[in-house]
Amino acid sequence: MADPSTYRPRPGQIPDSPGVYKFRDEHGRVIYVGKAKSLRQRLSSYFQDLAGLHQRTRTMVTTAASVEWTVVSTEVEALQLEYSWIKEFDPRFNVKYRDDKSYPSLAVTLGEEFPRVQVMRGPKRRGVRYFGPYAHAWAIRETVDLMLRAFPVRTCSAGVFKRSAQIGRPCLLGYIGKCSAPCVGRISPEDHRELAEEFCDFMAGRTSQYLKRLERQMQEAAEEMEYERAARLRDDIEALRRAMEKNAVVLADATDADLIALAEDELEAAVQIFHVRGGRVRGQRGWVTDKVEDVTTPALVEHALQQLYGEESGDGVPKEVLVPALPEAEEPIRAWLEERRGSRVDLRVPQRGDKKSLMETVQRNAQQALVLHKTKRASDLTTRSRALEEIAEALDLDSAPLRIECYDISHLQGDDVVGSMVVFEDGLARKGEYRRFEIKGFTGQDDVRSMHEVLTRRFRRYLAEKTRTGEWLTEETGDGEAAEPADTAPGAPRDDNGRPKKFAYPPQLVVVDGGQPQVAAAAKALSELGVDDVAVCGLAKRLEEVWLPGEDDPVVLPRSSEGLYLLQRVRDEAHRFALAYQRKKRAKTLRASPLDEVPGLGDTRRKALLKHFGSLKRLRAATIDQICEVPGIGRKTAETVAAALAGAGPAAPAVNTATGEIMEEDD
Repeated sequence: MADPSTYRPRPGQIPDSPGVYKFRDEHGRVIYVGKAKSLRQRLSSYFQDLAGLHQRTRTMVTTAASVEWTVVSTEVEALQLEYSWIKEFDPRFNVKYRDDKSYPSLAVTLGEEFPRVQVMRGPKRRGVRYFGPYAHAWAIRETVDLMLRAFPVRTCSAGVFKRSAQIGRPCLLGYIGKCSAPCVGRISPEDHRELAEEFCDFMAGRTSQYLKRLERQMQEAAEEMEYERAARLRDDIEALRRAMEKNAVVLADATDADLIALAEDELEAAVQIFHVRGGRVRGQRGWVTDKVEDVTTPALVEHALQQLYGEESGDGVPKEVLVPALPEAEEPIRAWLEERRGSRVDLRVPQRGDKKSLMETVQRNAQQALVLHKTKRASDLTTRSRALEEIAEALDLDSAPLRIECYDISHLQGDDVVGSMVVFEDGLARKGEYRRFEIKGFTGQDDVRSMHEVLTRRFRRYLAEKTRTGEWLTEETGDGEAAEPADTAPGAPRDDNGRPKKFAYPPQLVVVDGGQPQVAAAAKALSELGVDDVAVCGLAKRLEEVWLPGEDDPVVLPRSSEGLYLLQRVRDEAHRFALAYQRKKRAKTLRASPLDEVPGLGDTRRKALLKHFGSLKRLRAATIDQICEVPGIGRKTAETVAAALAGAGPAAPAVNTATGEIMEEDD
């Protein structure tokens, strides 16, 4: 615990200007980001008597080891810089709204030649139009199923689309009239895009105009005695009206608005958002946050607005934003929203009428979400605390291991050896700090040597970054699956902005997937580097025994132990992450096979060829008559295979040459 007076800026050093400031801990990690109209007044408030500070603020300033700031011209610039730094550094003491679940959205991929309607989760992508989010994926599918009758837009995956185009026949939806079948040319790309745009217009709330047009077409068809066409249009209108009935009108005059409500206590706060478009509730989402500082309701509203609209395009910001309390920096927030939207935004607290009534409904939802979260959280916090205490007691640690790193090795029968590192803090996964290692120095099924290399590379980086003063190495970061190998490139570049270096933040406990040999390799790697303040253990799969360095007998935790459950969860996550990377590398190897490019040659006949000849080299040397001897291969196909292999370079697909089956990974 640091004394704030040791890093307090000298009097007169802090400018009396708008700006953004960062507190860092002893490892250089940013733990808090804030903005201020006057940096001098705001920062001075942190260095008063500790007894006068809020408990969480006191914890933050005693955890910090330094403070720095950046001066900006206006409060709007400070707001934008604060948001970008919070997203970049993920400070532990900032208010962070966490989705209480993953919300699906209805997405239209307008960036593709043939736009596709589908359910999407996760971060938003460029070239995709989103509607929602919705509470349940089945609600989206029901709505889409009703609307496909009037808007037969493509909904199939890229693989199904390509396959239908190859065989010249549409899928089932094309036969029953719920897809316009652009895969077989029933509709031109231009007409299909126009159909997708009409679908988007209808979902955006412009419904009456389209319904009137369909009704007019139905009447014209009836007058011309085209009764089948009129009946089809009648059914289309009915389907669209049923889809509209799923979202009742809650606000008159086709209002576009977002309603934000909060429910809070001394420790936590829940926020609920209703997205109203065209007077109808088109989506709902909710977040929960720990109040890690002494934060007021207006400040919570400000953070919620940043979280909600920070990454939205102009279309994502509605004309009206209704909140329970106006943020303290009302004018900068309003200016920021208007800048993102490109036009005026009405930010206010509803006082009466339908909007006030709807806000009360959103408020009730927020209150129920907070109660439900606290019920789950109470049990979860108790369980995680007990698990960490049991691990500390079993491994004879001085304190509970608040940060645990787990390592695993995966390979493809000795080839393409990779390692994984996963991080758990306070018993919860920190996927943003996962790392993958590509081991290129050797091949073979030597997990012990691979584990030694991975631990050496990870802690060599830790020591290198620890010894640098004010100069931080960079590595590729990501959200788990998207992360690139962190230290495969020699001489990683420097970052002049001082980004947070996760490798410079050490764990209290290293867990390896394996038994005594893997634990000994990990302990040897740490010993060679002089790292003596990190505990090491291994979890063997067969009997779930915990091994410690230098011990002949394992530590056996009870099967019902929460500590064992946590270690298993950490180990399984490291195994999953390593296996995912290994499969990704294997897929690249398989795609490199020239047989993949042979038209009409599926997996079965491809495996039959490899099984018959044993390797691509022998297949390439075979004559057309020899290729025809393989069951299922005709002369025309044999000629196509021979021509494809003649024009392709050498390749080594990851298959078993004895059986033709895809090889599985070894852990």
